[in-house]
Amino acid sequence: MLYVTRREVFSASHRLFIENLSDEENKRIFGKCSNPNGHGHNYILEVTVAGEADPATGYVVDLKVLKELIQKEIIQKVDHKNLNVDVDFLQGKNPTVENIVSSIWDQLVEKIPSGKLYSIKLRETENNYVEYKGKE
Repeated sequence: MLYVTRREVFSASHRLFIENLSDEENKRIFGKCSNPNGHGHNYILEVTVAGEADPATGYVVDLKVLKELIQKEIIQKVDHKNLNVDVDFLQGKNPTVENIVSSIWDQLVEKIPSGKLYSIKLRETENNYVEYKGKE
């Protein structure tokens, strides 16, 4: 089995909060990430596709095609956006890195042109990332 990964970056803002809680309760749960005016990150997204190499091309997945897919389905929708209000596939979700990464999976899983989506890794800070491998 081969694993092919495409890396993309985007910048976005968000606020972590639970709507029916007070600002004080949200601050207790989410700390400075619940700033009422939000805050931002420079995210690093890694999309990994698994499969066998095609005998004719040698590719598991054409990286140009994978790049175009990620750009169209994810980056154009999230880059320089407010994740709480501007991104259709995050509506109604608290934009934690866990919710973002599983939502990205849902956007891509049925659209991978060859191979199979293996994992989505999203780095939110230099020290924090979440990796998602689909529902068990």
